[in-house]
Amino acid sequence: MASTQDLAERPKADTKVYIDPNVGKDDESADGSESKPYQSLYHALLQYLDKPAPEYLTRVAPKEGSSDGPTWEPPAKSALKKAVGRVDAHKKKLAKEQQAANKDEEERQRRLKNLEESKKIVLKEDPSLPPAVRIKLNNKSVELGEEGKKGTRVKVYGRILNFRAQKSATFIDLKDGYGVLQCVIPAGDLTKTYDALTFAQETALVLYGELKKVPPTQKAPDNRELHVDYYKVLGSAPSDLEAISNKVSRQQDPWDAQMLDNRHLVLRGENASAVMKLREAVEMAFVDTYREMEFRKVSPPAMVQTQVEGGSTLFKYDYYGEEAYLTQSSQLYLETVMQSLGNVWCLEKSFRAEKSLTRRHLSEYTHIEAEMDFIEFDDLLEHLEEIISRVVDKVLENPVSAEYIKLLNPGFQKPSRPFMRMKYADAIEWLNKQDPPILNEEGNLHAFGDDIAEAAERRMTDIINRPIFLTHFPVEIKAFYMKKDPNDLRVTESVDVLMPGVGEIVGGSMRMDDYDELIEAYKKNGIGHEPYYWYTDQRKYGSSPHGGYGLGLERFLAWMANRHTVRETCLYPRFMGRCKP
Repeated sequence: MASTQDLAERPKADTKVYIDPNVGKDDESADGSESKPYQSLYHALLQYLDKPAPEYLTRVAPKEGSSDGPTWEPPAKSALKKAVGRVDAHKKKLAKEQQAANKDEEERQRRLKNLEESKKIVLKEDPSLPPAVRIKLNNKSVELGEEGKKGTRVKVYGRILNFRAQKSATFIDLKDGYGVLQCVIPAGDLTKTYDALTFAQETALVLYGELKKVPPTQKAPDNRELHVDYYKVLGSAPSDLEAISNKVSRQQDPWDAQMLDNRHLVLRGENASAVMKLREAVEMAFVDTYREMEFRKVSPPAMVQTQVEGGSTLFKYDYYGEEAYLTQSSQLYLETVMQSLGNVWCLEKSFRAEKSLTRRHLSEYTHIEAEMDFIEFDDLLEHLEEIISRVVDKVLENPVSAEYIKLLNPGFQKPSRPFMRMKYADAIEWLNKQDPPILNEEGNLHAFGDDIAEAAERRMTDIINRPIFLTHFPVEIKAFYMKKDPNDLRVTESVDVLMPGVGEIVGGSMRMDDYDELIEAYKKNGIGHEPYYWYTDQRKYGSSPHGGYGLGLERFLAWMANRHTVRETCLYPRFMGRCKP
């Protein structure tokens, strides 16, 4: 322990250092001069740890009643002892930090030496071993080894999901987009190569070895593991600051700007990739269901010169000198082919230039649309209930997609039938009767004719907590082509399908089938009918009662997978201000 005697024995400097606890501003801005004294003796001592000791002088206030001014005197022995004790503790802390730094440096040098030595190790496949059978990680048909029995020697490709290096072996959880396999690399040359010492998450490699059952006391995916006898790194991944775990994290919101910028890396994660796999399963379920219902799939154009859902949401562009738009909906084109093809549907992109940043809006989204000929409004509602229920059943009956649902939304329950039917007018009354009332966007009670806003609609759906067919919207707030209800000409034969947690996922209606009524609708909405001649002609050549709908795939998935926003349910979301990567 340092002492006042130690200080006395140190070489002296012809320097005076001043300390004033009362007047000194702060130690950092002081220089120890009489005009800028240090505030603490401890700080003053620290400045001269490795220098000849100066003369320390502390300001002493005059005695009460004295006419003398303040004087500078050597510090009291008790104050000096206390300050020296603190300095000694500081020196010990520095010594420990230096010791730790030396240890880290020794470890770094040892690792560098090991890395250099590891480059000399060259792995070769043992030619006496049986040829390896290439499998995907979801292949469970190969024979597993156990006590007294050899397993199949296989070759697997994938990327490192996780790894842990231990004295006895290095354990790798390998993923390939189809499954996960635990791989055991025994200690020895296999774990001493440069590649093994620089393994990092997402490194791509091929591993050879025998598939065995996991011992009863241990656990691994599918109760099996690969005992590796040879491997090659095909593409290394960075570690340290560039590691993928430093780029994206589960703790970050998936709609955070950094996560969206790194969407290409986010999609490697378990949850994000599970959503994409579920999306594929849902799309295939729709394909199968429409085929079973004898709907024909068509592919309408995305480059159009007509509007469907209002001019304010059109993306305009120059088409060889003509004004054109990205399609808002394929509906009008579907209506032109059902006469010869029967009921039709499509799965295409739609585009809306809506300046909205809500959690359920995208500028580019996947639109499942269908049109049916010779139907009435009740037929449309029954069809919607049937197709939604069938698709959900298919997804849940498939063990692979059911696992994705279990991972993403373990509490999911398929909707019970029949779905609730509620007319728009009844919804207005329901909103106003709540305690407190659910108000419109202006903060007033809802009135007939209001376009029920997203927040109010979603709140109503969440309170009722079951699928709702919200029907018979006023003519003024719906698209020009929607057919009026013959029993109440104020409203249309229209429907929005609302789901808890998301709100609207489907919008549909009966379509106007009378030529004169459609021409009048064009005029009322300020739309020139000439560009729509091909659409209007359907009412001249054998018109028929028909209807259809559009379903937002991203919203449907947000409902099934319990995602907070539709930005999570598409590969690369596009919305206002976001068109990358």
